[in-house]
Amino acid sequence: MINCVFLCPGFFQRSANMGNREALAAVLAVRFISAAFLVAGCSNSREDVRVTLCKDIVSVQIGSSVEMTGTSTQAKGQQQAAVRVNFSAQGRAGQAVCYYDHDAVEDTALNLSEPLSAFSTSPSAVVIDGRKLSRRDLAEAVKQAMLKQGGELLERAKKGIEGALQR
Repeated sequence: MINCVFLCPGFFQRSANMGNREALAAVLAVRFISAAFLVAGCSNSREDVRVTLCKDIVSVQIGSSVEMTGTSTQAKGQQQAAVRVNFSAQGRAGQAVCYYDHDAVEDTALNLSEPLSAFSTSPSAVVIDGRKLSRRDLAEAVKQAMLKQGGELLERAKKGIEGALQR
């Protein structure tokens, strides 16, 4: 019921006019959709969010079909982390580096087991093929990458729901 309160304001007022079966179906549908969004959002949980964001920034900046050919990460103590993405587009090879500022106040077990978790999830600088994005271009690139990720999330959720409905 909590999911429905947050996702369907006014649902309980409308449900007064529904029969028990219709109200139950509506609640179950909202819960199913909520679960689908949560599952769809975790589909590639092995890749760090900083790596995924860097790849998506490259994709939206290059603007053509981009093939990612490799990634590497390097955390420099409590200064900065660098995510390197090698790619090819339009028959040429390229490289991007996304820099992330240190964001942790203190070391935790998570930071020790996953060193990138101590760094911000949004890059402070991005260099693509030797060209550093301006602050304005970086902000726009992050925005476009997040919109791309949101669209992919919705598409995965839609496919999951359609698959469940066909069963």
